[in-house]
Amino acid sequence: MTRQIVLDTETTGLVAEEGHRIVEIGLVELQGRRRTGRTFHTYLDPERDIDPGAEEVHGLSRERLAGEPKFAEIVDRLVDFVRGAEVLIHNAPFDIGFLNAEMARLGREPFTTHCAAVIDTFAMARERRPGQRNSLDALCNHYGVSNEHRTLHGALLDAELLAEVYLRMTSGQESFAMFGEEGTIAAADEIEWPLSAPLPVLRASDEELAAHEALLADMSEPDRPALWLALRAAGAAPAPAESAETSPLAAAAG
Repeated sequence: MTRQIVLDTETTGLVAEEGHRIVEIGLVELQGRRRTGRTFHTYLDPERDIDPGAEEVHGLSRERLAGEPKFAEIVDRLVDFVRGAEVLIHNAPFDIGFLNAEMARLGREPFTTHCAAVIDTFAMARERRPGQRNSLDALCNHYGVSNEHRTLHGALLDAELLAEVYLRMTSGQESFAMFGEEGTIAAADEIEWPLSAPLPVLRASDEELAAHEALLADMSEPDRPALWLALRAAGAAPAPAESAETSPLAAAAG
C-alpha cells in the first residue's frame, strides 16, 4: 500500500541560492489514498531577516519566530517522517531546492535521497488543465475544496488543502475490478455469481443522481470527459435514468 507525504514550506524569500531559509514546514500523511491523521508541523528560526514580500504572504516575522527551533534541531524527525514515501509538493523544485539547501548547510545528504519519489502536483495539474491557472487556490476552486479559512499561506494548512486537491484530481477510476482468490485482482466477469451472501440493491435518490452528475461534470475537462461519461457515451455504462435492476451487477447478483 503506497505511503505518500504531502509537503509544503514557507520561506524568508524566493531564492534558496541567495541564502533564504525555511520558516515553516507542514506534512500530511496518506496511506492507500486515505488520510492517516499523522502530520508533521513546525515553525523554524531562520536566523536571518525575512523579505517584506514573503512576510506579506505567510505573516511570519523574525520576531515571531525568535525562540522557535532551528532546522538542525528538527531535521532527524523530518527525515524519519518522509523516509521511503512518495512526497507530493505543489511546485516541487521550489521546496526541494530549499530543503536540499538546508541539508547541505548541515553537511547532510540531499533531502530527496530519503524519498521514494517526488511528485510535482503543479506539473500534474498543468497536464490535466493546460492553459488554465493551477495555483493551489485555483485548484481548490476547481475541485470544490473549501479554502475560505485561508487568509494567509501556512505550511500545514496548505499541505492539508493540497492533499484533498490531489485526491480529487486523481480520483478517476482506472479499472472495474474486485478481489479474487488469494488477494489477486479479478475482472468482474471472472467472479463466480451468485456470491455467498445476497447483494441488496439500493436505488439512488433523485438528489443523489443529481449530485453524481454534478461531480462527473466537475471532474471533466473540455476535451477530456470523466471516465464514466466516456463509458456512457460508448454505451458501456448506464444512463442515470436506468433502474438498478438493469445494471450488469444487479442482474448477476439476482
